Amino acid sequence: MHSLETKSLTLSYGEAMIIDELDVTIPKGEITVFIGSNGCGKSTLLRSLARLLKPHAGSILLEGSKISSLPTKEIAKQLAILPQGPVAPEGLTVLQLVKQGRYPYQNWFRQWSQEDEEKVQNALEATGLADLADRQVDSLSGGQRQRAWIAMTLAQDTDIILLDEPTTYLDMTHQIEILDLLFELNEKENRTIVMVLHDLNLACRYAHHIVALQDKKIYAQGRPEEVINCDLVQRVFNMNCEVTVDPLFGTPLCIPHGRGRCIVNKLRVETQHAQ
Repeated sequence: MHSLETKSLTLSYGEAMIIDELDVTIPKGEITVFIGSNGCGKSTLLRSLARLLKPHAGSILLEGSKISSLPTKEIAKQLAILPQGPVAPEGLTVLQLVKQGRYPYQNWFRQWSQEDEEKVQNALEATGLADLADRQVDSLSGGQRQRAWIAMTLAQDTDIILLDEPTTYLDMTHQIEILDLLFELNEKENRTIVMVLHDLNLACRYAHHIVALQDKKIYAQGRPEEVINCDLVQRVFNMNCEVTVDPLFGTPLCIPHGRGRCIVNKLRVETQHAQ
């Protein structure tokens, strides 16, 4: 089953075509990661899936219905998006931010309810932010801020969550913290998660399904162990590498070629001198 699909999707900014007649399927209840070089259209594709960018041609289907024909609030009840580098208004608390996730459910006849309160509290608990609810968002660390924004998307209570580079500007510890949180949401709540990630090895570790974009089209898509190899990395990223198996997770591990300190070569030279 597919929760999101595109049919001959073409995206452009003015005269510049970014995506050309692309067909992509997002497996329901799995984690899908878009990969590719800078400027290949990953973020553009993600924004179009959330109907933030109108297609030049083609269509996007949400649970089998054309997303262009659905009311905005109806989409917001099925799909949440967290853009890259969101900024909260000055002075906004974590609780106030998370409450914004309940906006799609508010109208003239239905104001704040007990259900809204429970969804907000559940989102704070799931992201480990209950004790920080009264803190201002701009006073938090990078990892805490990102969790606050993810809590807002959780409060929106959608089956599909789209995230554009959720680990950007975070150190290694906070990157793993955020990705582990998203992994648990998928495992425990069967959420369909779609992410743009730059780190190929983290993409392989956390994704059930990878979509590699290159030259305005899909170069390959499938499970990481099926599609990630040296040829793909060279063609998609224009980089030579070795691909081996991650000793901890059994997923593909990319080791890029390049200049740098090489202990193996140093030991080889020292051994030759000693002889």
